[in-house]
Amino acid sequence: MLDDTDRRILRQWQADPSLSPAELAERARVSVGQLARRQTKLREVGVVKGVAAEVDWAALGYAVEVSLRVTLDKTQGSAFDDFLAEARRVPEVIEIQTFLGRVDVRLSVIARDMAHYQHLYRRHILNLPHIADIEALMHVARIKSDLGLPL
Repeated sequence: MLDDTDRRILRQWQADPSLSPAELAERARVSVGQLARRQTKLREVGVVKGVAAEVDWAALGYAVEVSLRVTLDKTQGSAFDDFLAEARRVPEVIEIQTFLGRVDVRLSVIARDMAHYQHLYRRHILNLPHIADIEALMHVARIKSDLGLPL
């Protein structure tokens, strides 16, 4: 599906999404016109979903990040849908993942400090529907956070 030129473009684009089209084309060794055509194709086929700014939550005053592993009470058929719909409404929930196994859902939650986290946990998280069990894991350090693929 991808040829060597597409891979070169993606490698350079992943490494620095802020490059201008001319800079990206030069680094990928293609013309600006060829770059534009290939970027359009990569978006159309769904290889590239979008280009986003990476925000440092701590720089904005969110010093606490917690992963919550949630097991749902699945005795009701709508448990997953109900839980996910309500979890999406909590602005401080920045990521939701679902799993097969003992843990059903993982939420990434950010907070300004521990008092803010406790407020979120008591007022919002514990009120989410169908929770059977919940485990909080406090983030200490992010050792690796690389979304780029080795192309």
